[in-house]
Parts: sequence; C-alpha cells; structure tokens
Amino acid sequence: MHEQNLIRLKKLSKIINIGDDELELLANHKRVSYQELDVGGTIYPAWRILHNEALGPGKGGIRFHPQVSEDEVKSLSFWMSLKNSLVGLPYGGGKGGIKFNPKEMSDRELEKISRAYARAFSDHLGQDKDIPAPDVYTNAQVMSWMLDEYEKQVGHHEPGMITGKPLELGGCSLRPTATADGGFIVFEQIVKDYNLDKSKLKIAVQGFGNAGYFAAKNLHDNGYKVVAVSDSRGGVFDENGLDVEALKLKKDELGSVVNSKIGEVISNKEILELDVDVLFLAALENQITEKNAKSIKAQYIIELANGPIDEIADEILFDRSVVVVPDILANAGGVTVSYFEWAQNKTGQILDREYLSQKLFSIMVSAWKNVYEFSLEKKISLRMSAYAIAVKRIIKAEKYRGNIKKAALV
Repeated sequence: MHEQNLIRLKKLSKIINIGDDELELLANHKRVSYQELDVGGTIYPAWRILHNEALGPGKGGIRFHPQVSEDEVKSLSFWMSLKNSLVGLPYGGGKGGIKFNPKEMSDRELEKISRAYARAFSDHLGQDKDIPAPDVYTNAQVMSWMLDEYEKQVGHHEPGMITGKPLELGGCSLRPTATADGGFIVFEQIVKDYNLDKSKLKIAVQGFGNAGYFAAKNLHDNGYKVVAVSDSRGGVFDENGLDVEALKLKKDELGSVVNSKIGEVISNKEILELDVDVLFLAALENQITEKNAKSIKAQYIIELANGPIDEIADEILFDRSVVVVPDILANAGGVTVSYFEWAQNKTGQILDREYLSQKLFSIMVSAWKNVYEFSLEKKISLRMSAYAIAVKRIIKAEKYRGNIKKAALV
C-alpha cells in the first residue's frame, strides 16, 4: 500500500513541480513505533505511526483488525497527513492499530487490550503530540478506556489527547455520524455540479458499519434510492430501493443483512459490479483493483473507507471517465468533527450543535470546491487534485520551518 502512495507522489511531482527533497520528506515517516502488548500471556502486535507534523500534532485513528500491519498503518498515517492538510486542520498525520480479531473478544478482554495500548504508547500520545480517535472496530468505549489509562500514566486530566469520546467525557455530539455526514455533503455537491437527476440515481453502499449505515440512512432519508448494501458477510439488492432502517434492525437482530430476508442476497464482489449510478465504498482497503476495475459500472464512486481503490485501478477508472471522490476528501468529516472536539477540550468551551453542523458543512463544501476546480483547471483526477492541494500546504509549512531549502511549488 505504501508503495502505491510513492507512485502517486511521483506522478504528482509533474503536476505541482515538487523536487526530490520534497518527495523524500513526504515519503518518509517521522516516527514508527512498534510494541508487543502482553495481555494475559498473549502477545498482540501494535503500532502508532506519525507520518508528518509540519502542520501540527499527529491525528488519526486506532484500528483493531486481524490484518493490521506496519505497511497498512504507514499508509493510513500518510493519508491522514493529506486529509488534515486538505481540509485546513492544524494537524499532521498519525495512525495506530493492533493486530487481532476483536469479534472474538469479550468486553473485558477488549478493555485490557485497550488499556495496554494506552500504557505502551503513552510517551508518544498527548493533545499536543499525537491524538488518536476511533477507526475500524474501535468506538467511544475504547477511546474512554484509553483516555482513562493514559491519564493514570501522566497523572492529570487531558481529554484532548483522544477524540471520539462519549459526551460525558468531553465528546462531540456530531461525531458518531460525522464521516457519513461529510461524505453526504460532498455527494450533494456532486449532484449539483454534475447536474445529476436525483430521482433517477441508483446507489449501492458497500459496508454497513458506522460510516456505511449512516451514509445509507442519509441517502434514504433525503429521497435517494439505495438499491444495495452489504456488510462483511455479503449484501442485499432490490432495484426498487431498500428500507435502510428496517435492514439495520434486522442486522442488529440477526448479525448480517444477508439474514434479513429483505431483497436478493448478493456477494460483496457483486455489489461492486452492480449496474448502479453511484457506489459508496465504506468497507476496507483494496476493494477495487486491477482485477475488477473494468467491471465497475458505477459512474460516480465515493470513498468513505480509506484506500478502497488501488493505484492501478484508479488509473483504469479515470481513463473510463469514472468520477472518484478520494478518501482524503470524502471521509474527512470524521476528523473535522474530531477537531471540533479537540478544540473544545483544549479551550473548555462548549459550542452549539447547530453552529458546529454549519461549520462542518462549510469546511466540506470549501474543500470540495477547491478540489473540483483545480481538477478542471489541470485536467486531472479528483484524487490527484486533492493530493496536490494537500501536499502544497504541507511542503509550504516545511519550507517556513526551514526543513526544505527549496520548494518550487506552482
């Protein structure tokens, strides 16, 4: 995955005229921390990686997943640097993960592992150092355990060291739906700027966790036709549209949408290749690759997940004129609301929900307009446009700091 990012950076150098020094700086990570967490005699590999901190402290989630690897966390931290830069947040990019299957664990075991992580990396974390948040298979409860353990290590209260917390511990009421809300805001700009007929759009959503469910709910509640959704076990399809709320109830009761007896059961491979207009990707990395890119029928793809399309597939889709809204823009609502939470924790202010909702809207719309207009100007993909805007801000910050002597940005 990280090699793909290096390839994209080299392509980017031809668009914004960045040199070898800048490329080397962006290709390297500021800090790669690895620990083996010993919890009850079982060893869990764990990472916290900081990619860049020119714009501010590291910021990025912690995931629990059996496929977590150093390469994956490196890529995710790189994307966080770009994402935070793109939407104008005062953050660098960080990411963390623990390699295990949380679905096999009791709550008590999850708590022990979460606390072990906070202890192991406490020297690297902090509201002005590196600020974690929820990611795949982590949530507000996990953040609460980590906050409590961290505060025990440092001996003082510091709610701003982690975001995605419950309201009672200084969380933000927008956070549970923020990723989906941000993606929906951008999607509605696409409908507007590409002159799409809302009533005729057929939409599929791969992934029915937090981001996928709330994305599907936003779409359904606002009059869009969601014809397919899927979770890790498979999906369901109904060309006349699905009742998203009914599906959620069935999934909670029966464990998967495939057990709901709502619509036709399909595979995760099939949902990607459905004859739909719009595809929301809200699952994991590398869902669309060289192998299936030519089979994708959707004309518009929204990356709510991180890295769901690999570099070769990205080129294939662009050549086919498929519009891909890149992850660093589409899912930036989550980290934007995390910024609201962090800022409130640091200042002690409590801001009105309506004000924060409007602030999220304005940040996402502004980021979309910047990316869209630059892509038209340069005749490049939305992804390369987003990368260019994000990288330029990071490079300029590094230049002002004196870490780059020459920066021939255009």
